[in-house]
Amino acid sequence: MKKLIILSSIVLSALCLSSCEKFLDTESLTKKNTGNFPLNETDAKQMVAGIYAIMNDNISDPECDPFFVFDMAGDDRLGAGSQSNIGSQSCDRLMNDITDKFKPFWKARYQGIFRANSAIATMDNVQKWSSEDVKKQLLGEVYILRAFYYFNLAQIFGGVPLILTPEAQNLPRCTDEQLYAQIAADLKFAITTMPSTKYPNFGEGHVSKWVAEGLMARVWLFYTGFYEKSELPLMEEGEIKGSVKKAEVKAWLDDCITNSGHSLVSDQRNLWPYTNPYTAKDYPYARDNGLNWETDENPECMFAVKMSNKEGWNIPDLRHNRIVEYYGIRKSVDAAFPFTPQGYSNGSVCTAIWEDWATDPNYAGDYRRLGSICERAVEIPGYPGDVAKEVENTDLLAKKYLGCGAYGDDGTLYLSYGYFYGSANNRQTGLTQALTWLRFADVLLMHSELSDGEVIYNGKSGLNAVRSRAKLGDIAYSLENLKKERRYELCFEAIRWNDLRRWGDVAVIVTNQEGNPILNQGEPGVFQWQKDHPFLTRYEATKGGFFKLPESEVILSEGVLVQNPGWEKAESDYAKGDLPYYKK
Repeated sequence: MKKLIILSSIVLSALCLSSCEKFLDTESLTKKNTGNFPLNETDAKQMVAGIYAIMNDNISDPECDPFFVFDMAGDDRLGAGSQSNIGSQSCDRLMNDITDKFKPFWKARYQGIFRANSAIATMDNVQKWSSEDVKKQLLGEVYILRAFYYFNLAQIFGGVPLILTPEAQNLPRCTDEQLYAQIAADLKFAITTMPSTKYPNFGEGHVSKWVAEGLMARVWLFYTGFYEKSELPLMEEGEIKGSVKKAEVKAWLDDCITNSGHSLVSDQRNLWPYTNPYTAKDYPYARDNGLNWETDENPECMFAVKMSNKEGWNIPDLRHNRIVEYYGIRKSVDAAFPFTPQGYSNGSVCTAIWEDWATDPNYAGDYRRLGSICERAVEIPGYPGDVAKEVENTDLLAKKYLGCGAYGDDGTLYLSYGYFYGSANNRQTGLTQALTWLRFADVLLMHSELSDGEVIYNGKSGLNAVRSRAKLGDIAYSLENLKKERRYELCFEAIRWNDLRRWGDVAVIVTNQEGNPILNQGEPGVFQWQKDHPFLTRYEATKGGFFKLPESEVILSEGVLVQNPGWEKAESDYAKGDLPYYKK
């Protein structure tokens, strides 16, 4: 039986959108199917491109994209926004603002998994390759992306249906151990199969052996920490037969750091678009500090969702970064330059990180504080805000993923710097900043955590190499010092929430957010949790911060899928009137 494969102009379209969807039998000689696709290397590359495209599609619904969810759920951002767009507030509070909040995420990730399964099943259809390394590279990319999609699902939901073939199946949730064992197996396959091609020779936007090694460390640290295990289980031939040990993970990171060709850029601030030359020449902070953007493709960026300059709102045309849009200020005015693109003011910076960073003697003079956080009253004092709508406003903005504009030579202010790189002059479709999931600094810090601060990079431990880049002195390794460095170096990069979960430090969220000074529609107040459902009670009820499965998928499964605990209606529904300081 052949299965129809429909192609768009550049990417593979989805065949499996839900657990009960059927496939179409065909013997068509004019359309692509598993009998005649992929026939050649070009087909195979097109097929793999379709697996990547899923990450872009998911960003069309930012409030259920894992990057946005992880960023909101930690302690260094508040939900903020307004009384009406409450998706970020619900993520911050472990609540549910709409019935099927995570349906787009579930659908997109399983589309990606289906595409990966199809690629694995049909890659051998290609009769001729330009080299064996090309085949190994492409196949390794497929396994990495499938592992990444399952890891996203695992951290959001826990155990989910584990589907490893293209056939439509209605499966129950696998165990956490089974899911992580498969993720580990996919990453190990990529590590041991892919060529050791140095950056950037494997191609812009592509994952590599080095990404597999970095992701393996992230998976290992989360699984062993959160589930209190000493090893990561490993699937072999459908059964858990082995494990990935700490020494293996460290050795893979040694390999990545030594042989990948990846490196730290000279100044961390040059990773973020506010340092692009079209903006920086008129932005005093960037100009006066001599900052120079390294672009979205740089030796520190290892794995990112890349955007295109194609303008449009209909998938697959939607390729702008809506997460950046959701973080944007609420009113687009010249006085907000450089952060001019209008958005929804989600994710205001918690005052605790701003103050902790300033008062820690080990971080005196750390340029990353002002490079990561904008103090509105200082940097954009003429920006009036949107007092009628803004809630949980701290007057602190996270710069890393904050849209920015740029002036042309004639003095015209363009809504996005992306205009000068070929995208639209538009506050939404002009936002083409890449979304980085893994960078080399994180690899260095994970190496320190796994090796207790062993020297590895430029004569320093990973911890001190990252500190040195920030012009800070060396410090003795300890887990507490490592935790602080990860908080400051990786802030607002969707890392903190799962770090706190794996370290058993989630109570820090309450400490840092409860009582945080905020403005609600211009009135001074403090951050509060719901009295009836405090955060730590919610965390315990959800068995460690797992979110609600899409209710429609539970219903469609006819009893096969079981909902996560803690999501009974009375305990989990969240509406704008639930804000403790809500006023009509």
